Amino acid sequence: QVQVVESGGGLVQPGGSLRLSCQASGFTLDLYTIGWFRRAPGKEREWVSCFSSSDGTTRYADSVKGRFTISVDNAKTTAYLQMNNLKSEDTAIYYCASSEGWYERTCPRRRSEYNYWGQGTQVTVSS
Repeated sequence: QVQVVESGGGLVQPGGSLRLSCQASGFTLDLYTIGWFRRAPGKEREWVSCFSSSDGTTRYADSVKGRFTISVDNAKTTAYLQMNNLKSEDTAIYYCASSEGWYERTCPRRRSEYNYWGQGTQVTVSS
């Protein structure tokens, strides 16, 4: 059974850091593309970042570029989202998703491109 489970959320002060984890089960990440999305209170779910396992391509939303980093561990079982210099507007539920699609030199932003979703982990940035 293919499944992804997020962890690592919590409460952090503005300017602080968190690292979210996305644990894969039933598959290895070397054959899948990973995406991170988030849904802030009262807003639609939005794309944050993605990682293409074919060539390691990464992409970021403009709102997080330079502050967030997506990566996959060497064992290809866990993906991470390192979040630095967090702002109040980063407060949201963060979701990990995996895509069976094969992408080279890019990775998808659209939710419809992803097949498996986690339940989400809450990130709250507040003083």
